[in-house]
Formats: sequence, structure tokens, C-alpha cells
Amino acid sequence: MANGDGVTVRLTIPARAEYITLGRLALTGIGRLRELSDELLADLKLALTEAASNSVRHAYGEDNAGVVEISYLLLPDRLVIEVIDEGAGFDPEASEGSPNELSEGGLGIAIIRAIADRVEIGARPEGKGSRLRFEKGLS
Repeated sequence: MANGDGVTVRLTIPARAEYITLGRLALTGIGRLRELSDELLADLKLALTEAASNSVRHAYGEDNAGVVEISYLLLPDRLVIEVIDEGAGFDPEASEGSPNELSEGGLGIAIIRAIADRVEIGARPEGKGSRLRFEKGLS
């Protein structure tokens, strides 16, 4: 779908870990449109994996009965990736833990913040669920 000067691609996957690879594959294809460096593409895949994993892990409980929506907005100067679920939502401050404490999990948001130029985390505008949006400049 065209969006002004950009192109938007949307992917909806079941909220199961084995489907996150599809999001990474879509990102690889989108990266080819702008001939992204291998290093930048690897960083973006890591950030996407962390964002989608948070939704898969936390949104729907143990039964994972839901979906995760991933959208990619490719603009001339940047890529915007958004991961949305309709689950219980989460507190991003609580998920990061104490800066002096390294625990299993909890580093995903910090990794995304380190990779991206801009990160927004919150509730879905439509109501129940979470929305994580990050941008990375391509110049």
C-alpha cells in the first residue's frame, strides 16, 4: 500500500514464536528495496524479533490465542516498524527491570531503544492491547 512517499507492508501472524521468522523474512525483502547494509538489516531484525517476542510472550497468556500485527512503513529516509497485539498490554517501565539487575528477559526494550532512533510504546489507539513502534534512519 502506498503512503505518500512511502510504502506500507502489513503482516498478521499467529501469536506463536515460530511465526516471528515470517516477520524477519518480510523485513529482509523490504531491506532489499533500499539495499540496506547487512549490519543495519541484522540490527533491525534483532529489534523486530524483540518487539514481536514481547507480544508473543506477554499478550495472550500461555494459550497464545491471538495475533500479532507487524507493519513496515518504508520512507525515503527511514523505516518505521510497528508491532501491535490485542492482548493484556504491559508496562514498559516494569518490563525493563532495574538498571543494576540483569534477569532473563526484560532486555528486549533496552535492545530496541539502543538500535532505533525513536521508540514509542503504549496501548493500542483502538483499545485493548499493546503497540510498539520504532524508527530507524536509512541515510
